[in-house]
Amino acid sequence: MGAEQSAVEDVRTTVDVDRPWALAAVAVFWGWLVLRWTNDYLLPDSLAVPQERPFVPAEPFAATAEQLRGLASDLGLFGLPFDLLAGAFGFAAGAIPSLPSLARGAWLTIVLTVAGIAFGFVLAVPLSVARVYGGRGLRWLSLSYTELIRGTPLLAQLFVLYFGTELTGVVRVIPGVGQGFVPGSAVIVAILGFTLNSAAYQAEYIRSALESVDTGQLTAARAIGLSKVDGIRYVVLPQGLRYAIPGWSNELVYLIKYSSLAAFITVRELFFRTEEIANATFRYTELFLLAALFYLALVISASMLMNRVEERTAVPGIGGRGR
Repeated sequence: MGAEQSAVEDVRTTVDVDRPWALAAVAVFWGWLVLRWTNDYLLPDSLAVPQERPFVPAEPFAATAEQLRGLASDLGLFGLPFDLLAGAFGFAAGAIPSLPSLARGAWLTIVLTVAGIAFGFVLAVPLSVARVYGGRGLRWLSLSYTELIRGTPLLAQLFVLYFGTELTGVVRVIPGVGQGFVPGSAVIVAILGFTLNSAAYQAEYIRSALESVDTGQLTAARAIGLSKVDGIRYVVLPQGLRYAIPGWSNELVYLIKYSSLAAFITVRELFFRTEEIANATFRYTELFLLAALFYLALVISASMLMNRVEERTAVPGIGGRGR
């Protein structure tokens, strides 16, 4: 876990919550995103802006870009700054019409990420406990699962679940699936795939964290009358899970980016919508650059959130955060 923890710490060093520019950028991004979601999903039609219409028209940006390009052409070599500025306005003009669709894709990306890491945690805890404290059979089962999942590509796992099993058909006939706020069958299969994959990685993070807790802690718990299970639950796990937070931060960042693989099983998340619009408009550079900015904003937000969680859960004298 050392290399992965160092990578997460590097992200935190770069994206510090005390830096005003980072906080301001994240606040603007989430403010617009929540406003867009509220408009698209909660407001009645009589009050809402149509789903496909951006809040800001693109025409003024396009007109400004043309004027700046003309000025840059007239100035020759000295017009380079105006040419760069025209490029920025042109990028905005091309990106603005796509923002409503990408906002809806970002919502699904967040749902996939949060559901995958949350449900994966539920599976990861017993897997890691079985690996550290279980008998030979339980340790073998836990090790087999984690090695199988970590040793095969996530995309292959999604393909097997979606195309290679009857799971999609089973989910599709469940009442309510795909209606209202309930996601469709492809989304549910993707969440299951991310859950199974994330559980294997989280189990390894938690296993390493549990092994870092002094063995005397469990001995002391048994000495005061707790059973082995209660000692693990009430004494070892609360300490070990704090050590696992850097690993969770890393896993959260991974899931945000890997959620794009759900596009290959027809889930209309951020990457799918970006590619769909790019194929229709042939503006590949602008669209994928815009999608990259979305992913970057989500990753920075996740890093800030987990940094705050680590600070709030730190105990003085345990680990570097609490000193």
